[in-house]
Amino acid sequence: MDLDRALNISAAGMAAQSARLRVVAENIANRDSTGQSPGADPYRRKTITFENRMDRALGARTLNIARIGTAAGEFPERFDPGHPAANATGYVRTPNVDSLIENMDMREAQRSYSANLSVLETTRGMLSRAIEALR
Repeated sequence: MDLDRALNISAAGMAAQSARLRVVAENIANRDSTGQSPGADPYRRKTITFENRMDRALGARTLNIARIGTAAGEFPERFDPGHPAANATGYVRTPNVDSLIENMDMREAQRSYSANLSVLETTRGMLSRAIEALR
């Protein structure tokens, strides 16, 4: 049934965007997590990668999580000689998390989640009307 397929595709999209929101939330929560000792790495920003995968049971392509990894790049430094993780010159390595990027990712994930939810609700309404018509 095509409506059942639409429900499953929307549910897969919602699950993927929910995972994306969890990754963004973790990044925001750890944006100030520095290392515990001088020279120790601070929190490294996590990234999520999606892929379209053929779901043979549905006969349709669905969105799935390919992997959750970490972002490459240097850690910014800030001058804080009193911090326990400060190096000999007084600089502390800080996480490579940019709040602006995380907020943009969060909004995009929210909108994608909402779009999939709308499709799910519309499809459910269509199923209800079809059942009522059969009575």
